[in-house]
Amino acid sequence: MPQRHQLARKSNLWLAQTLWKLGAVQFGSFTLGRTTVNSPVYVNLRLLIGHPTALWRAAQIIWDELQALQSMLHPPVQPFDLVAGVPFGGLHIATAFSLTAKVPMIYLHPRPDDLGKDIEGIYHPNQRVLIMDDLLAGGGSILETALQLGEAGLMVRDAVVLLDRQQGGQERLRRQGINLVSILTLEALMNYLMSSGKISEDWYRRTMEFLLIHRHLEEEP
Repeated sequence: MPQRHQLARKSNLWLAQTLWKLGAVQFGSFTLGRTTVNSPVYVNLRLLIGHPTALWRAAQIIWDELQALQSMLHPPVQPFDLVAGVPFGGLHIATAFSLTAKVPMIYLHPRPDDLGKDIEGIYHPNQRVLIMDDLLAGGGSILETALQLGEAGLMVRDAVVLLDRQQGGQERLRRQGINLVSILTLEALMNYLMSSGKISEDWYRRTMEFLLIHRHLEEEP
């Protein structure tokens, strides 16, 4: 267990440093869909596609984390046969993970193609699928993906994201029977940026207040 925690801390630090270096962390006022309105921070993880080495490292970190979890006495992550990237944000990290871990990949069409196919790739009913996305906010995209995969006879028990914005998505997934693994949380990212002197105390305070408010909103019945 201590070894896994040490691995997780190194992964958190590397991802936080890399996102900052790439200019992926921006401050202002951002509306990113129904669940993220007037957020003081925006993290653009899609910038990883312009940096192949960083993208490969992110995929390797995910694979290392999953292997560590599956080696536990009571593994919190189920074995899986396929990985499915959530369009569009999860496609690049799922592709990199598929190549790194040698796990076959599938993905959903945003709209059925000319042949009426909803899912691209080779799959069979009752196969176990790990869903992958770059970021989690409310969890709607992952739940929609899981629903469509379930309609095709596939089983989803776990999902992985690089960054959890901590806006109730993890709890929402849990209520639907999906376990979440996140490499980095928004709070951990902000703590790193503040402690290393990269952002002002004002932006740190605004972001933490935003997280606190939205956590409370998600907890209300």
